[in-house]
Order: sequence, then C-alpha cells, then structure tokens
Amino acid sequence: MKAAVVHRLGEAPKYGEFEDPAAGEGEALVKVRAAGLHPVVRAIASGKHYSAEGKVPAVAGLDGVGTLEDGTRVYFGGVRKPWGTMAELAAAPRGMTFRLPDGIDDTVAAALANPGMSAWMSLKERGEVAAGERVVILGATGVAGQMAIQCARLLGAGRVVGVGRNVDALAGADVDAVIGLNEPEEAVREAFAREAAAGIDVVIDYLWGRPTELLLEALAQQFNPKATHRTRLVEVGSSAGATITLPGATLRSVDLTLLGSGFGSARLDRIFAAIGDLFEMAAQGRLKIGVEAVPLADVESAWNRAETGRRVVFVV
Repeated sequence: MKAAVVHRLGEAPKYGEFEDPAAGEGEALVKVRAAGLHPVVRAIASGKHYSAEGKVPAVAGLDGVGTLEDGTRVYFGGVRKPWGTMAELAAAPRGMTFRLPDGIDDTVAAALANPGMSAWMSLKERGEVAAGERVVILGATGVAGQMAIQCARLLGAGRVVGVGRNVDALAGADVDAVIGLNEPEEAVREAFAREAAAGIDVVIDYLWGRPTELLLEALAQQFNPKATHRTRLVEVGSSAGATITLPGATLRSVDLTLLGSGFGSARLDRIFAAIGDLFEMAAQGRLKIGVEAVPLADVESAWNRAETGRRVVFVV
C-alpha cells in the first residue's frame, strides 16, 4: 500500500510503499480517506514525544477517517505500530472506531478530533470549568487554542481571554480580551496582572515556558491571605518552552492547582467518550475548524509547513 513512511527520526516522512496491515482479533480493516497532521503526530514521528517508541521504518499518523468493509464511515485511532493512519489502509481496534454523523465532512472530522478532544478534555474533565467562570487560554491563536475558545463558551465560561502571538487569528473569535505576546514583556506582565486582579479560575496552557512564568508571577502578586482565589492551571502543550522556573513562594502564596491533560493524565475511556459529542456539535455547526486538505502524496513537502489557523489534513 502507499503510505507516509518515517525512515529517519526528525525527518519528514516519504510517500512510498509499506506492507499492508492485517486485521487481528478485535480489529477492523479501515480504508483510509483522511488523516490530520497534528503537532503530536510530528512529535511522535521525531521520537521526541513521551509516547514515541522511536522505531523506524514506521507509518506516520495517530488518527483518521475512513470506511469499514461494509462501507460505514468512521473516525478511528489506536493503530498498532509500526503502522499509522497516513496510509491507504489501517487496522484499528473495533472499540476505537466511531461512526460519523452525516453532517460532517471527512477532512473536518479528521482535523477536529485531536484538537477538539484536547480542548474539551482540558476544560471539562481536567479544569472542570463551571458556568460563569473566567478562563485564560495561553496559545489561543493556534488551531487547538481556537477550539478551546469555542469549548469554553459551550461550557458556559463567563469570560474568555485569548493569549498568543498571532493576534490577528482571533479577529473573529468569541473572546472578551486578547493579550498579544508580541508586545514588550512589561506590557504582557501588566495585562496578566489585570486579569489576575479580577480573578482567574482556569488557565488552559498550550505554551508553557516564559508566558506561563509571567502569568504565575501575576497570580503571585495578588497575594491576599484574607481573600484567596483558586486557580486551576491545565498544562496541555509546551510550544513556548519545555520547562519553567517555579519559585516555591508562588505555590505558597497562590491557591494554585497544577494539572496536565494528555494521554497519561486523562483516562482514555473518558477521552474517547467525548468523541461522539464533539462530532455531533461539529455536524450542528456549534464547533468549527479551519482545514487545509493536502494529497497524501505531498506529505514530504507539507510536513513542516507552518500552521496558520488551519489544520493540514492528508487526503488519501
């Protein structure tokens, strides 16, 4: 079969031949139609993600959309390594194939599932956002961050603040305020301080690194033992830095709960339980995502393309 094959860690996959998968016990053979190029897919293919085995050659791709042998159109994941989803065929566990509603396009479903689950799980399951709460999204200008804005509103957030570098990407977003990280650091610090003074209930963090340090500094500056305010910070990604410096005094002066949201911190059954809801909301037009469809044959040239508000989806 034709597939996007990783031959060397850190290099873009090449379009070529790979052995066909065979469906084992409890698996279904899927004829693949579309597979999303998510940041986690790049990270796994580079060998740098915590879930990566680092063995090559291997087919890239974490999830996708395709048809079963009876023609049922499904979203699927959980493919056995060294196979992935960016191929003509994939063998997926039957328990990880989900029938798609008619109102959602193949490429939209393939683009939406990963960032949608990430946003929904970080807000609903990990951050436990309640109606009326104030939410700050670090990295709101990316595809996943824009999904998080929509999910926060669907969960009833009272105030949503988007933080990121490409502030133009939030021109039509449903946010109450935007903080641009291209501004001087002192201006960012002051903007964070204003939000912290009003009270921040949940932070969804796709950035980590220096932006997170600045936000935590702002929270610590609001020290008031007579009127503490609980803040839940959910770490989802680290595009601005792999580590932060966290003074012990910050944890002593802020009612802060640090959580992660990922394959190791959120239960898989809870992650996949949300998929049906996400697709139904997308089919109803309540969740939207920008998509750039690219033929799988062009995987090598498109692999490292900068994401500009649209998720690349390879079409088989």
